Amino acid sequence: MRFMAMIKSDERAEAGVMPTEEELTAMGRYNEELVKAGVLLAGEGLHPSSKGARVRFTDGRPTVIDGPFAEAKELIAGFWLIDVKSKEEAVEWMKRIPCTEGLPVDVEIRQVFEADDFGEAYTPEQREKDEALRLTGKRD
Repeated sequence: MRFMAMIKSDERAEAGVMPTEEELTAMGRYNEELVKAGVLLAGEGLHPSSKGARVRFTDGRPTVIDGPFAEAKELIAGFWLIDVKSKEEAVEWMKRIPCTEGLPVDVEIRQVFEADDFGEAYTPEQREKDEALRLTGKRD
């Protein structure tokens, strides 16, 4: 089962405050543990929302909204994509994230949809096409 664990942003991250050497070293060790256990698929930190944009669709028409965005606690500062046996295992891994004392950190864990979750609506032809796209990284 794949899970995405998203670290919620905070005022420091949104202000562009970079992690200390100590914080980077601790996070590097943690990421190495995930790799050695064979569960890490991807993981990255994200720039502040001031460098981002949102695309909002109204009646099928897109509107681009440049950052920064309000409510830092609702934004994402980084993520891990992991492959584990259960939600409980995902939670156990995320409980081990190295966090700086005195700074609250929220991590949201969500299961990623798999092909079988979509049932009959996801036709064999669409599955084959999507798998080919994943393997080649190309689009029609």
